[in-house]
This record gives sequence, C-alpha cells and structure tokens, in this order.
Amino acid sequence: MTELTELTAVRLLDGYRKGEWSPVEATRAALERAEAIQPEVNAFVRLTAEDALARARESEERWRRGEPQGLLDGVPVTVKDILLLRGAPTLRGSKAVDPAGRWDEDAPSVARLREHGAVFIGKTTTPEYGWKGVTDSPLSGVTRNPYDPSRTAGGSSGGSAAAVALGAGPLSLGTDGGGSVRIPASFCGIFALKPTYGRVPLYPASAFGTLAHVGPMARDAADAALLMDVIGHPDSRDWSALAPPPGTYTDGLTGGVRGLRVAYSPSLGGQVAVRPEVASAVRHAVERLAELGAYVTETDPDLTEPVEAFHTLWFSGAARVTQHLGPGQRELLDPGLREICTQGARYSALDYLAAVDVRMDLGRRMGRFHDSYDLLVTPTLPITAFEAGVEVPKGSGHRRWTGWTPFTYPFNMTQQPAASVPVGADGDGLPIGLQLVAARHRDDLVLRAAHALYEAGVASAGRLTPSGS
Repeated sequence: MTELTELTAVRLLDGYRKGEWSPVEATRAALERAEAIQPEVNAFVRLTAEDALARARESEERWRRGEPQGLLDGVPVTVKDILLLRGAPTLRGSKAVDPAGRWDEDAPSVARLREHGAVFIGKTTTPEYGWKGVTDSPLSGVTRNPYDPSRTAGGSSGGSAAAVALGAGPLSLGTDGGGSVRIPASFCGIFALKPTYGRVPLYPASAFGTLAHVGPMARDAADAALLMDVIGHPDSRDWSALAPPPGTYTDGLTGGVRGLRVAYSPSLGGQVAVRPEVASAVRHAVERLAELGAYVTETDPDLTEPVEAFHTLWFSGAARVTQHLGPGQRELLDPGLREICTQGARYSALDYLAAVDVRMDLGRRMGRFHDSYDLLVTPTLPITAFEAGVEVPKGSGHRRWTGWTPFTYPFNMTQQPAASVPVGADGDGLPIGLQLVAARHRDDLVLRAAHALYEAGVASAGRLTPSGS
C-alpha cells in the first residue's frame, strides 16, 4: 500500500474507477505515512484514524456500486487546525483555546469536502492563530521541513505543506493571510493557491478580515483545480462569498500559456535581495513560459512598500482575536504574538482607515497593471528554508516575518489569486518556489499557467519520503 501515498488525487480517483485499489487501502496508507513522519516533522496536531477508516469503508461501498458521492469520494485529505472540522477540536495552535467545546460544525470548505466524500485523516499544525510565516506554537511545538528537519517548513500552513510533501494525503486545506499557503509550499516543494478573496467561503470570519483566504495545497496544479471545483462555491455563512464560477477549473487547465502576456519581476525593481540560486531557477522557468508561447516582458508592478499598512491591519487583527483573553491566558501566548497584539491595540481607528487607504490604492494600481498583463511572475520567496524554530533567519536583520516575505503579503492586500509552483532546488536540495499572480477573479489563469509548467516538466511533485529515509 505504500506506493498509494505517491499518487495524486486525480490518479487515486482513476484507480478507484478501474478497481485498481480502494479508498480503504488509500486511507490506511495515508494514515500509516502520517504516523511515520510525525516524529520527524511534526505535521499533525491529531489524527482521526477511526473516523477516517469508517468514511473510507462507506466510500469503498459506493465505488463498488458505481455510485461515487462526489468529485473527491474516498480521497484522503487533511485540514489546517484553523478551520472547523466537525467532531474534532480546533485549537488554532493555542493553549488559550478550550478543547472542551461543542465542535459540531464544519467550516464551509470542510463541509464541501464532506459532501463530496473526502476522507479526513487529521488536523495539521499552525502557529498560534496563524499569526506568522513559520509553524511553531506553544501548543504543538515546531513543524520541520521535509527536506531537512533542521529547517522550517514555513507557515502558517506548515503542517499541511509537510503532510502533502510526504504523502500523508494528496490534498490539504490551508489558510493564507499574508502568504500562509504559498510560503510553506515554496519551502516544502508543493503547489498551493491563494484564491481570489471570497472564492472560497470562510466561516467563522477571520479576525484578520479580508486579508484571510482559504486555499488548496496539493501535489500539483491539476489536484488543486479539482479541489477548487469542490470548495470554490458560496456558503450562506460568509456574506462576502462570490457567486459560483462560470465553469470548472479542471476544464480550464488545458489552455496552455500561448499568447498570454506575462510580466516578469525578478526583484520588484531591485527592492528585494533575491538569493542567486532562487533567481536562477525562477528565470529558467520564465524562459520556459516564453518557449511555450507566452509573451514575456521583464517589468515591475508599482508596489510601493506597503509593509507598515499591512502591519497595521495584521497587528490590529491579532489584537482583536485575543481581546477576550484574561491575563492568565495571555501569559500562555507565543511571546511574538503577545508583542504584536500589544502593538495592534495601540492603533486608532484613523490609523486603521489610513492603512485601508493604502490597501485600496495598491489594489487600484495592480488592477491597472493587469490591464496590460495577464500574469505577474515573481519568486515566491527570496530565500529557501532557514533554521526551524525562529521567526526570521538569523543574521537577516529582519524584525518580523514580513521582512523575508515581500513577494507574498502584498497580494493579500489586493485580494488577487496567487500561487506558488516548485521550480527547482538550491545547492542544499531545498525547494525553490515561483509565484504566479493574476487579476482578481482570474484564478483560472493562475492554475492554467501552473499546469503548463507541470506539463513541461519545469515543476515537480516534490518529496514523498522523509529526509532521513
């Protein structure tokens, strides 16, 4: 059964149809892999083996009758422990959350997966309340990189990225408020999409407001498109959810990139110092896009450094999510989170509205930019994975995680779809990610271009076994 962990969701489903293997076999294999990798990478806060096998047996019977329940019937999936999963505590990486809650409701994206027969094998790690770009918390400890356990998996969806990279389920649901699916996807060598805001409904609403997105994390773009076909539909609990898409993302994968206008920004006009190996891998992938027929222009968007405005929005959200905690509970918080909450509580309403003004102007500029270009390509991150257990690389001079993520968080401010595609590795064998960005509502273009890179062999599915094995 071990080889089943190497298959994408698309391939697993094909095997179910043909009777080559069953959902029970695939689920057992995913659970065994999850248990095997947990001591080394710490990707899970809990496994739900009993429930998973029960759902897999039900799925197996449906496939036996030739009556699958939905698009993902019998596929093992994981869920970041920020999103509600009925029957399992959602602790959000915090000792301040009481596990003895009712836990009787699914988040919208989780509910869609349940309706389509997916098998939930567990909840994945997150930093406390998803506040930073690496994954460690006082509750669950440090999550480590599949390629080198001494390095970080990134965050805040680091557990999901590590689980997918190591074959503990081909699909995972992550959240992204400033890069939180793209950062760990880049560090762990998988694919992840931050969809247009509202494309995937979110409930309960995030304290980080309209910066927060739910997105698919997968082995490749085809699997992510399939997952988007399931979760990308409105839910009445999210008043900001978009109407259903006009077609399926899976059907839109095959268009290729010929004729697309691609803007390539290697360093945001020299604003970002990009590690040479990262720059080289991304440039090679961009050259391949040109060979595939895209019209590539090296140019930069007008992204005046928006970090202070982002901090105002982000730190205010952190202060809000912890506002209800008493002094004793606050002492349990990650010290870094406690620090930004204190800072966020000092902002006035006028400070917040000034940050909103910066955000709206940034969105306007990016909207105009996409009048001329279908896609923007940048590195996902200027670096590869650094030491685990710290917020910023040692010696970098950065104060907060936003210092080393200049390519990701601006597109949460603009609500645009953005994906990370694995396009190589550095000299230490650590993955390198390329970021694809499109105008709002053009998630299909991002997925299509990413799929073209996979089809051309530029992007790879990534690691499937722990680094020590």
